[in-house]
Parts: sequence; C-alpha cells; structure tokens
Amino acid sequence: MKIENIKLTILAGCLLVFVIGCEGANRKAPLAERVWTLRQEKKQLTRQLKQSRTEAEQLKKRVQVLSGLAEDKLENLYDLQKIKLTRYTGFYDKDKDGKKEKLIVYIQPIDEYDDIVKATGAVDVQLWDLNKENGQALLGEWHVKPNELKKLWFATILIINYRLTFDVADKIDNLEEALTVKVTFTDYLSGKVFKEQKVIKPR
Repeated sequence: MKIENIKLTILAGCLLVFVIGCEGANRKAPLAERVWTLRQEKKQLTRQLKQSRTEAEQLKKRVQVLSGLAEDKLENLYDLQKIKLTRYTGFYDKDKDGKKEKLIVYIQPIDEYDDIVKATGAVDVQLWDLNKENGQALLGEWHVKPNELKKLWFATILIINYRLTFDVADKIDNLEEALTVKVTFTDYLSGKVFKEQKVIKPR
C-alpha cells in the first residue's frame, strides 16, 4: 500500500513538472517573438534613417547650387525680353469639312540676344471679335499651365516655338470678319509678364 502511494506521489510530481514546463515554454514563446519583431523594426528604422540622411545630403547640395545661382543673379540663364506670335498663328480646318474649327497659336519667347528660348511659364490666350459690343466681344479664353506648356514645344528645321491648339468649333460660325488673338506670357524665371496680339484676317 505504501509502495502504491509512493508511485502515485512520484507520478503526480512528474505531471506537475510537465505542466509547469509547458507553461514556462508558452511564456517564453511570446517573448522570443517580441524580440524578433523588435529586431526587424530596428532594421527597418535603420534603413529609413540611412535613406533620410541620403535625401538630406541631396537637398543640401541643391540648396548650395541654388544659392550659387542667386549670387550670380541668374546671369547664366536666359533673360526673356519679349514674345512673338508667328505668321502661322491662325484658324485651321483639321478634318477638311470646310469649317475651320481649330485655333493654333505659335509663340516664340525671345531673349536679350534675339534668340528663341524654351522659357518656362504660363500662357493665357483670348480670342476677340472687336467688331462686336463689349459684352459679346470676348469669344473664348484659355489658360495653359507650365507643366502643360513644356509639352507643347515644337521645333523643326524652319521654325522653333510653342504650338498651342484650341477647339473653337462652338465659338465661331464663320470667318467673315477679322478676329484678334491676345496672348499673355508669364515668365516663371523672372516673374515678368509679356503681352502680344495678332489680328487674323479671313482668307
């Protein structure tokens, strides 16, 4: 009888040790997982810090370059003096149906050396019929942003300019009277504003 009690006691002790061991293992598992997660987060933060330092260094160099430009008063860049609307500015029948539904405006920005330059800026275009009363004289107006304008640079062997195309099918019925195109060019480098206009006669 005593031997049986001893066996039961030993068995109970082993079972208790097993249960305690399992609980200890369960407690250690989340801790190990947390340590692994923290290590991964540290690696990610280290990469981000390295990238941020690289970007900061690049920005520092850009600031130095821009500061140098400011000190030189932008002397090495273009100095826009005027704009010109070329003789090709006018109305066109694109689909050959007998009606001129497109207005194409050719703009040449010109610098101090009388050279044509791809100046950065915004353009406002207005189409006027000056034979009509003030309330009806403005037939249409458009605004072209700098990011749009830079895509409209058009260069060939014979001509270099910005080429802006506008749909005027719903604005003019015929071209029996002369119409006036007015252009305002805002140069984003200097802040200067240039204005030019051209009378388009029927032909």
